Amino acid sequence: MIHRFILNEVSYFGPGSRRELPEVVRRMGKSKALVVTDPGLIKFGVAKMVTDILDEAALPYEIFSDVKPNPTVANVQHGVDTFRQSGADYIIAIGGGSAIDTAKGIGIVVTNPEFSDIVSLEGCAPTKNKSIPIIALPTTAGTAAETTINYVIIDEEKQKKMVCVDPNDIPAVAIIDAELMYSLPRNLTAATGMDALTHAIEGYITKGAWEMSDMFEIEAIRMISRHLPVAVEEPHNAEARSGMALAQYIAGMAFSNVGLGLVHGMAHPMGSLFDIAHGVANALLLPTIMEFNMPYCLDKYPEIARAMGVDISGMTREEASQAAVNAVRDLAIKVGIPQHLSELGICESDIPKLADQALADVCTPGNPRDVTLSDIQTLYRKLL
Repeated sequence: MIHRFILNEVSYFGPGSRRELPEVVRRMGKSKALVVTDPGLIKFGVAKMVTDILDEAALPYEIFSDVKPNPTVANVQHGVDTFRQSGADYIIAIGGGSAIDTAKGIGIVVTNPEFSDIVSLEGCAPTKNKSIPIIALPTTAGTAAETTINYVIIDEEKQKKMVCVDPNDIPAVAIIDAELMYSLPRNLTAATGMDALTHAIEGYITKGAWEMSDMFEIEAIRMISRHLPVAVEEPHNAEARSGMALAQYIAGMAFSNVGLGLVHGMAHPMGSLFDIAHGVANALLLPTIMEFNMPYCLDKYPEIARAMGVDISGMTREEASQAAVNAVRDLAIKVGIPQHLSELGICESDIPKLADQALADVCTPGNPRDVTLSDIQTLYRKLL
């Protein structure tokens, strides 16, 4: 079997690494940036931590902040128009998955205008040209959008999340600076951290997993289990924030290349139909879907348990696998993740539409256990 592994051209890590930005821009030979970020990061001064460096280096830029928590087709189209009018020749994306995903959509459409409707980018679109160069600076430790070939955009007309998978969209440069994450609120730290754990676990058990991806995902699971509770309780703990920043990147390196599974398949419609934060949806679903997949993952779940610090000495494979599920659920509860769909405003009558979208989601076929529409409906009901 042939495996493909795509990564950024260059990545920088460590607190303060955003200060490398001027040299990165000079090396790329670019003249003006479109800075893609969101209103909250401007309001709370996080984006300014990056634009101040551009100002000091006299590097010109224009800011585009029409980014929603779940970005839409209209957001991307507005961004494309802004980029063309700005005279920019590269993009700096500052934010979580929403800002970076919006930047990816902009960058792809500018160089591949035949996809300007945006909706034709869903799935594995046959784009011919690389995106406008993107320098991505994540402000959350969760999505790993700065190192993946995936992005998610909401089709407002159909009320569904489109998962776009395109090697041409990967940012040219990723700068993972934990100082940009210190002001992230407790609930977002928890949700994005559990999103990263979901990436690591689904990437570890997906049908496309292999030795190289397994190596990354197990290390990400180990690091998240260690650092996430501290990052939630002590937001300015440099070791915990840096550990989470690196762990989510490591998880992204692997899942981007091997795919995900049913957790993401079921989480995406929760976001498109109910505007539920992606990390919260993933974290709520993860333990229950792990139990559903357990008979097909008895070789791997014990390793998840071990990576999360569980002593599985003397346990059977089944016992060790259940211990992995329990460890994930305990971590979600510890960091304050809701445990029932009803807490998020979802009721029984919503399940058919959720399940229809989940079955059709591009992530669902990667699940280690094949699923039916009835299976998905049952899982949603179990979590009501």
